[in-house]
Amino acid sequence: MMETGESKGPWARKAEALYDDAYARKYRDRDEALLEERSHQNLISWLQQVCGRFHHRIDVLDLGCGTGRYFWGVDNARSLVGFDASAAMLARARHPVRADRITARELRLEQGDLATHEFPDASFDLVYSIGVLAEHVPLDAAIVERVWRWLKPEGRFAFTTVDPKSPDVPRTWQRSLAALLLPLAPGSLGRALHRRLMADGMYGDERWIREVLAQPSRNASAGQAGAFVIESLEQFRSDVHLHGRCVARKVST
Repeated sequence: MMETGESKGPWARKAEALYDDAYARKYRDRDEALLEERSHQNLISWLQQVCGRFHHRIDVLDLGCGTGRYFWGVDNARSLVGFDASAAMLARARHPVRADRITARELRLEQGDLATHEFPDASFDLVYSIGVLAEHVPLDAAIVERVWRWLKPEGRFAFTTVDPKSPDVPRTWQRSLAALLLPLAPGSLGRALHRRLMADGMYGDERWIREVLAQPSRNASAGQAGAFVIESLEQFRSDVHLHGRCVARKVST
């Protein structure tokens, strides 16, 4: 395993402040306890099924890997990159849960700011992100376009979001009123209201996921453009949240 660093942007600084050594130690302990949780087992099975959609060895990016909680769910990987903003979390990812079940031929850890970091174009067959997008950082057009560029042709983007109907999302009167008005709001007013409900991508319902993935992505240097085609989109309950769970395939136009 190898770690590399870069200058820290605002998201990285926030993550390092929140996810310090004490937090990372507790989080890593939770990795072991989750092995007995049915919802966690379901997530591992889902990730394995996504890997099974490829018929060749794949290069994989775990976007926001934390302590490497899901590394052992990656099948048929030639290489696996674990990317996170927190040095403390990555230190625990050197010794991840179920390390004996990790089959990737090469495992590399990188530290950086998810909001600004760049990987070379067409680096990965699969980018997955569990418990990060539309939860700790926004799921928005910018991250979707960057993931599109990082993927090889026909590569896949698999991720979870927190649905705004999750029981743990605060039920303020403003949010309740907006949810009631949304079906009645036309055009641009409806889009603006929906964006407010999604907190600009910090939550993600089915509509938000579909809209953000449908936005055109471009790779100006390679003269390419395209978007994502959704292969599967469903709701999923973890031990904490109600989630959206999506697998989308890169297509070029």
